[in-house]
Amino acid sequence: MKVVLALGSNLGRRFQTLQGAIDSLFDAPGLRFVAVSPVYETDPVGGPEDQKPYLNAVVIAESKLTPETLLDRAQSVENAFGRVRTERWGPRTLDVDVIAAGDVVSDDPDLTLPHPRCHERAFVLVPWSNADPTAVVPGRGAVADLLAALDQSGVRLRQDLKLQGPD
Repeated sequence: MKVVLALGSNLGRRFQTLQGAIDSLFDAPGLRFVAVSPVYETDPVGGPEDQKPYLNAVVIAESKLTPETLLDRAQSVENAFGRVRTERWGPRTLDVDVIAAGDVVSDDPDLTLPHPRCHERAFVLVPWSNADPTAVVPGRGAVADLLAALDQSGVRLRQDLKLQGPD
């Protein structure tokens, strides 16, 4: 099953954290790396006003894991990089969101798929469309079409930063 993971960081060594997250996610069996987007620097959305910009990227993988097991892995990686959950949409060392898992549509409160706001977030859709130009958000439509309706001004390509897939 194709899975889409969104990575973000706005505390500490942001780029090194994103690269470490990719390395950690693929360090155990069950995920096969397909693609990683370029890195984008993005304005914070939805949280406190006094946050620093994020670095964001999207990773595409083939998964033998259930979506729930993938979420557990993502949260374990977040914890390994010092993620503290104190304030919704607040600053964080690392955020790893399961955006989509195949064509699964679920309203489970522990893992809503596709991610409930991904279709509204340019910081997810811009890198996703770059990593997979023909991507579709299950139940919502083509990423390119959704992106065309959004303000992308807060999403800036960082050509000086390039994430690597696992070795």
